[in-house]
Amino acid sequence: MSESTERRTPTSINLAERTPLPLTGAARPESRLVDAWREWLRALATDAEAALAAAIAYRELGSDARDDWLKALEQDADLIAVPKFAVYAPLLSVESDPDRRSRIQRAIGPMDSATPSVAAQAFQGISKTGVRIAVLVTPLYLDFAQVLACAYRTDMGFDWVRHDPIVDRRRVPAHGESIEGIELESTPLPSVIDDLAHAVLAHRRSGRELPEALRVFADWFGPSPSGSTPPPPAA
Repeated sequence: MSESTERRTPTSINLAERTPLPLTGAARPESRLVDAWREWLRALATDAEAALAAAIAYRELGSDARDDWLKALEQDADLIAVPKFAVYAPLLSVESDPDRRSRIQRAIGPMDSATPSVAAQAFQGISKTGVRIAVLVTPLYLDFAQVLACAYRTDMGFDWVRHDPIVDRRRVPAHGESIEGIELESTPLPSVIDDLAHAVLAHRRSGRELPEALRVFADWFGPSPSGSTPPPPAA
């Protein structure tokens, strides 16, 4: 798992530094840089590390730079012969701004053919002191998934939140594995969502700001912790 979205790990720094960021700021960008940018975009359809690098680099940017990235994709997405979902989905996996999310979803269009026919999974474990670990694994597209893990108490909120926006589905957590010494068990998704929704309310009532990763998953946790389970966040 990566660190909370509030911090950068050495891995995230290395991945982001290898990302050829969009070149909209230059009046006449060098052709070799444009070629490198477009070649890297093509890799997002098949290379999990490249897709993760895109998500991490985009997550680290401010509002204006994110808009520049989207402008660059609007210029290049039709020129690289890969499905649009492959270049936009890594960004959507970490974007929490509603307007930008809508903009990305409009650019992607229907993803029915790209979304795996695999249901989201939930795992949970409880320590002897009452701290709970929850893991949500959400299929994204092709062979990629995203993983949200957190430690929390339902009446106090979250100790930490970790978000891996792009993971090879063969490497996601599974039943019987442990996080911080707490063994995970497969748990019905609605039960875990309901539990986390209570923790979200407790965290907000404490006056603390929710971690960015939880804001990305905002559709999961409505104003009422009980009731029907919303669909996984689109990506």
